[in-house]
Amino acid sequence: MMMYRIILPMQNNIMKTLKQEIKKEIILGIDPGFGRMGYGIIERKNASEWRAVCAGCLETSAKKCFVERLAEMHDELLRLIKKHHPTRMAVEKLFFFKNAKTAMDVGQARGVILLTGVQHNLPIDEFTPLQVKQAITGYGRAEKQQMQKVVAMILGLKNKIKSDDAADALAVALCAGQSLWLKKL
Repeated sequence: MMMYRIILPMQNNIMKTLKQEIKKEIILGIDPGFGRMGYGIIERKNASEWRAVCAGCLETSAKKCFVERLAEMHDELLRLIKKHHPTRMAVEKLFFFKNAKTAMDVGQARGVILLTGVQHNLPIDEFTPLQVKQAITGYGRAEKQQMQKVVAMILGLKNKIKSDDAADALAVALCAGQSLWLKKL
């Protein structure tokens, strides 16, 4: 049995428009923290697929004063931006902290992260952990293991993502990528 694909003129125009609108997109995802900052960079392969460029975790020394740790984070972000030339940044929002001091410190780290993005004219998307989990797994209360597996599957990674922070950063970047697609609908 032979199958034929029928493309209507209107359908063909829509496909051309979609192909024209696909531009190079590189997203720098950040899981903020001052002791450990996860980062993940993804790049658009086509209209609906992304590939991981790199991911990792910056750990600042507890022996350094807080301001030096913030400066180290800023320097690492500058290095990543200069090397990979992201077109946008996605940062996880603070959601809930039991310790007020930790929340304040992470909030200050987020400030450094956001300012660095703004200084480089990057559009910035912010998502809560619940939004990220919902976008990636379809379930806002997904466990870390489940999130890591789904992120690895979406990005076509063969090996497990070593750092929880890096996996979270890749998930935030993917969430931003999905929201870009939705904005075009």
